[in-house]
Amino acid sequence: EVQLVESGGGLVQAGGSLRLSCAASGFTFDDYSIIWFRQAPGKEREGVSCIGGGDGRTYYADSVKGRFTISSDNAKKMVYLQISSLKPEDTAVYYCAADTAHCWYLLGSLNFRSWGQGTQVTVSS
Repeated sequence: EVQLVESGGGLVQAGGSLRLSCAASGFTFDDYSIIWFRQAPGKEREGVSCIGGGDGRTYYADSVKGRFTISSDNAKKMVYLQISSLKPEDTAVYYCAADTAHCWYLLGSLNFRSWGQGTQVTVSS
């Protein structure tokens, strides 16, 4: 069973940084792409970044390019999202999700099989 557990969220001032973590278990890590997406109250889900299983290629939404960095530690089955230069509009619950589909599909469709419970990021102005 695929399990994903996010952590690292919190309250931060605008301009600050956080490092979100996603602990994965229950599947062959290298075979899956891991996507971070977020959802703010009253808004639709937004895919922010993805890292491909196997090749480790990274992908970012335009809204976060240059500010967010995704990385993984395959040995630990962990995926990280370093979020910097935070803005109040980055406030949302951040989730990680896993799927065997390619990152470009996942970011475009936000259609994936498994995701975690999320971690709240709140950015104050």
